[in-house]
Amino acid sequence: MHAGVCPALCELIERHSVPIDACLGVKGLPQSATGQATMFTGVNASQHMGRHCEGFPGPTLKRVIQNNNLFMELTRKNVRCRFADAYMIDNVDELVPRRFKSVTTVMVLTEPKTISTQSDLLENQAVSHDITRSYLREKGHDVPLVEPHQAAEHLIQVARANDFTLFEFFLTDIAGHSRSYDKACNTLSMLDKFIAVVAALCKATNMLLVITSDHGNIEDMGTHGHTRNQIPLMAVGPKSEKILTNASSLIQVTPRILRLF
Repeated sequence: MHAGVCPALCELIERHSVPIDACLGVKGLPQSATGQATMFTGVNASQHMGRHCEGFPGPTLKRVIQNNNLFMELTRKNVRCRFADAYMIDNVDELVPRRFKSVTTVMVLTEPKTISTQSDLLENQAVSHDITRSYLREKGHDVPLVEPHQAAEHLIQVARANDFTLFEFFLTDIAGHSRSYDKACNTLSMLDKFIAVVAALCKATNMLLVITSDHGNIEDMGTHGHTRNQIPLMAVGPKSEKILTNASSLIQVTPRILRLF
């Protein structure tokens, strides 16, 4: 990762971030299921499970997420929250029987009103997980492509209509696993164009922007797997110091967001 590929992201990391731990005191490489569960609950999910869990959460980890999570707590505080990534469904009930659900899906299903559907995407009131919608087109969905800056504008429209908005992007993880430097650069470049506009619009509308990850990966293209590196917790805008000051672990992300409300 360098400024020639992703200048906006590098500037955020250099000027508006602190490094935090994603290993959570557990041996082995950090993984997505326990990392995301920790991020969205404030519970050390890896210690709770006795190991790092990859992929989709199993029954025990699902119970941790369903017992309490960021969206549940925000809703209890009457905070309007939204998951901006659109599911290509017509109705939220279509998500329930899915066998494999990500941590984020398990979380938002505890507060179904926060979920975005394909109709929201077509009305530009949601964002595709791949930003440009090219993945959706490849899968046969009849949706118009958008440029990264347009997707950023759509995300800000959603954010302005809510008090807390979450957008999740995981193509960097896929690119990191590929060990393809070209794929990593292309993914980071596209993400950077998106982030640059998101950051500029957040500043223009006086919104707080927070960015972090569940583990390291794409920063080291010498390995197929995740890394034990610290991850950046970025925050810029109003009350960003309440997110960053003395932050040291992924466990602190949800509690600090909740304290803002």
